[in-house]
Amino acid sequence: MKKIGIVSGFAALLCCALTARAYAEEIKVEGGGAAISHVFAPMKEQFEKTSGMKLKLTMSSPVKGLIALEKGLADAATAAVTLENMISGAAKEGVIIDPASLRKVEVAQNRLMVFVHKTNKIPGLSKEQLHGIFTGKITNWKQLEGEDRSITVVWGKNTPGQNAQFTKEILDGHQVTEKAKFVTDYKSVRDTVAATPGAIGIDPIGLVSGTINTPEIPVMTCPIIVVTKGEPSPKVQKLLTYYDEEYGMFRK
Repeated sequence: MKKIGIVSGFAALLCCALTARAYAEEIKVEGGGAAISHVFAPMKEQFEKTSGMKLKLTMSSPVKGLIALEKGLADAATAAVTLENMISGAAKEGVIIDPASLRKVEVAQNRLMVFVHKTNKIPGLSKEQLHGIFTGKITNWKQLEGEDRSITVVWGKNTPGQNAQFTKEILDGHQVTEKAKFVTDYKSVRDTVAATPGAIGIDPIGLVSGTINTPEIPVMTCPIIVVTKGEPSPKVQKLLTYYDEEYGMFRK
């Protein structure tokens, strides 16, 4: 009986130790959908197998990711917008962050894509055509030599980075049409386009799937950054090194 008690006690201690170890080796990364879907989601499974660490990804927004980092709720924030925009966005949320406390590294390039419904076979769209569609001047695909179907513009409310880039580079500062179908995040843009004949939306290349088509458009890229408080911790550095070695896109 005494031997059983000792063994049971040892097993309990071992279980606690393993649990604590697993918790200590969890890496929490939070940020925008473009960065999460393009950089971290594709490598998650293999990184966890190779490193024995758990990679927890939270797709929220660049600003929310930075605030989580500031509050100690994330080990790193990631985004496809500038750090300056992230800091100013946090300030608007009432969180003042000292830029000197942060370290930034560029890890990849995001490419912004246009998604259309799977049945839409239009091969490409020019800047002028996209401008007309998203500002509401072009309202039917037949105006672009497509099928006779009304255009539904799908626009994310919680996708600030890509919205700002598209508005600047394609819409020349004009606002998206008020008749757009406003949805929440990156995934909901894709899923809504996939479920709506005649729909069109924008999303990062990391969210491309077989459920939609992607016509040729003017190239729009922007850096994807990872932000940490001070220098990256050993576990975050291990994550960045893995990405560098496996994908060869790491930029210091």
